Amino acid sequence: MFDTLQTVFWFLVLIGVMILLHELGHYMVARFFDVHIEAFSFGFGPRLFGFKRGETDFKFCAFLLGGYVKMAGEQPGEIADTESAQMDPRAFPAKPRWQRLCIIFAGPAVNFVLALLILTGLFMWEYPKRVDPPNPVIATVMAKGPAAKAGIQEGDQVVEFDGQGGPNWEAIQRKEMVGVGRSMDVTVVRGGSRLQFKLVPESPDARSPGSSGWSPQVEVLVAGFSDAAPAEKAGLQKGDRIVSINGNLILSSEKLIETVEGSKGEPVQLVYLRDGQEHEVGIQPLKTTEAGAEHWRIGAQLQQGRVEVVQLPLREAAMASWDENQKNAMMIYRFLQSVVEQRMSARSIDGPIGIAVQSGRAAKEGAKTFLGLMAAVSLNLAVVNLLPIPLLDGGGILMLLIEMLMQRDLSMRVKEGIVKVGFAFLMVVIVFVIYNDISKILPGG
Repeated sequence: MFDTLQTVFWFLVLIGVMILLHELGHYMVARFFDVHIEAFSFGFGPRLFGFKRGETDFKFCAFLLGGYVKMAGEQPGEIADTESAQMDPRAFPAKPRWQRLCIIFAGPAVNFVLALLILTGLFMWEYPKRVDPPNPVIATVMAKGPAAKAGIQEGDQVVEFDGQGGPNWEAIQRKEMVGVGRSMDVTVVRGGSRLQFKLVPESPDARSPGSSGWSPQVEVLVAGFSDAAPAEKAGLQKGDRIVSINGNLILSSEKLIETVEGSKGEPVQLVYLRDGQEHEVGIQPLKTTEAGAEHWRIGAQLQQGRVEVVQLPLREAAMASWDENQKNAMMIYRFLQSVVEQRMSARSIDGPIGIAVQSGRAAKEGAKTFLGLMAAVSLNLAVVNLLPIPLLDGGGILMLLIEMLMQRDLSMRVKEGIVKVGFAFLMVVIVFVIYNDISKILPGG
């Protein structure tokens, strides 16, 4: 019960910051352009409490999953047409279209800025700097995986991936994670010859990102341990480098996992490097159940490649934050595109319950993890709100751009129809994501 209350508390903190800042963006820009603001609401539904300052009612409502800024004449039907809107020069429709565009865009813009600021601060605190060289050499190709089906072999060097020359492994992973079912051109060097293949990433289940079933040659290090980990009991420590298992060199975490899985519970001989000294130890794998299937594990959390934690100066941290948020925003759009094209399942989308669970876990791990989640959620909110869907900010921006091109307002009948369609669509989406969240936590979900 206490854990549940903690999860709810941290979820409310997380979304509370998102909602407050998002709506504050709309509110501040509307105030700047002298728009009559009737209400600033935290939540939807019946009013619980609040206060009135000037002409604006600042209130908390019963359902806290959202919020809004209510401006005079904002909703279709409140004011019959633009001519009557001009009777009140402070009504939202009476303002020039470019000002209305700024007001609508301000909400997502604030969320994007928040994501930038949080990551900038985190990178000034701790920045995981890793060496990820271009043109990685493939160490492991899983049998019957997409890479194996394409004809790629261990030892191949990837020199071009999906139109990008000299890719590093991070760039390859970002593309394949959201590229389920999409054919990608891959160029490798094998024995001095350049060979081209068609690779189609796959998802092992409805909730997992795309994967090609391959991994690069990297150092494999111990990053931590699960509960009752055999590896920790055998004497391994965080930072140890895994050299070999059962006499086979380990150049990827997949190879280690595959070997332990193939042991079927028999002890494995592990050689690891610590402070320049090699050590050998026997480990008895432990049987675990994951997603309803039994597996053999040694309980070590693995890290591919060495990561040096540094503190970046402000300018470099801001640049790194911009780069990371830009990449993540593109990944969100590509993921949504793959869902629309039915190449990935919508079941992988987390709704409010899923985000609540993540916020509870992140809070337990510490401020750094919680702030990282806040940055990710803020970026997602910015991206999703800019989608051209009625009732979302992107839908309002699209209508204004159309009116700018037409040089006249859309009819009230058209606007009311768009709002009704948008409301019905969003209700269906809300019901789906909540049902999806519940199905994930039910047995067999």
